Amino acid sequence: MRIDTKLPKVGTTIFTVMSVLAAEHGAVNLGQGFPDFEVPVPLREALARAMAEGKNQYAHMAGVPPLRKAIADKTLRCYGHRPDPETEITVTSGASEAIFDAIAAVVRPGEEVIVLDPCYDCYEPAIDLAGGRAVHVPLDSQTFAVDWAAVRAAVTSKTRLFMFNTPHNPSGAMFDANDIGELKRFVADFPHVLLLSDEVYEHIVFDGRIHESVLRYPELAARAFVISSFGKTYHCTGWKVGYCVAPAALTVEFRKVHQYNTFCTFAPAQWAFAEMIERHPEHYDELGAFYQAKRDRFAAQLATTKLKALPVPGGYFQLVDYSAVSDLDDRAFCRWLTIEKGVTAIPLSPFYETPPTGQRLARLCFAKNEATLDAAIERLAKL
Repeated sequence: MRIDTKLPKVGTTIFTVMSVLAAEHGAVNLGQGFPDFEVPVPLREALARAMAEGKNQYAHMAGVPPLRKAIADKTLRCYGHRPDPETEITVTSGASEAIFDAIAAVVRPGEEVIVLDPCYDCYEPAIDLAGGRAVHVPLDSQTFAVDWAAVRAAVTSKTRLFMFNTPHNPSGAMFDANDIGELKRFVADFPHVLLLSDEVYEHIVFDGRIHESVLRYPELAARAFVISSFGKTYHCTGWKVGYCVAPAALTVEFRKVHQYNTFCTFAPAQWAFAEMIERHPEHYDELGAFYQAKRDRFAAQLATTKLKALPVPGGYFQLVDYSAVSDLDDRAFCRWLTIEKGVTAIPLSPFYETPPTGQRLARLCFAKNEATLDAAIERLAKL
């Protein structure tokens, strides 16, 4: 049977490809972005308790009320804005579902969505499935800063949505006050464009930096889908629970897609997250310090190798320049590194429409136990 595919540019995701290769060759997998340490004990206990109490059937479509209330209270505590739990918060099956739902809710065939390259690989397929077209605007190839003049130049009458990610995957770059100022001018000048702010690494920020959430700024929050992930914050990526905060009018459209996509999300986990957020705010308060210690230790170890570590303001990925090791392109280098040296990284080129010529960067994940990182460094030291 010959199928006229709706996603002609999509194959198996690079994360799956590299993880399979890592398993085949017994490599230390620093590619796929998941922690290899345990979920917090209070959260695990809350999950078990929720299941034991029979909270195992369909949840409310928008999310169980205690969780939506906890998210609203947490958002107020962190960003000074309390969204309405009834009309402005929706719990989803991971941030990826929330991204898909938001795009499907507002992007119509023929409309355009601005994305910043390198960008996470689920963005463009969701745009394609909505019948839209992704317009790729490159970030600075060295600093991953936004070229705001280029963003503005990319806007047309067909532009429906502007998507961005801070802290940024894969680079760790973050929006600062200047970026927020540019974004405020952007929404004032282009009132027909909505925003999608992917903030899944919101609590993993370093060196005293402040996460510039869109939710801090009323004129931005009024036009935005803001998406977050419990998996990233609570070390449980396999639970696949995230959420979207959006103004009521956008949430109405968002929920129309959500209710026919997943309808609802893993119920016992929702009750557990509600309890965890309310009883243990110190977890997300201290998450940046927790990961900064890992970042600093890993960067110091990398300094003993031929890989050059780039600055990491936020998130749990470390970009390395491997130009002192190899002239291979990034895909070939990451295959070679996995097969021949026993460490798996992720190439950057799959995050781009057009990768920068001669870029020699790979992404390593430091959300790992010290033993895992030590084993990787032992192998990388032999490059």
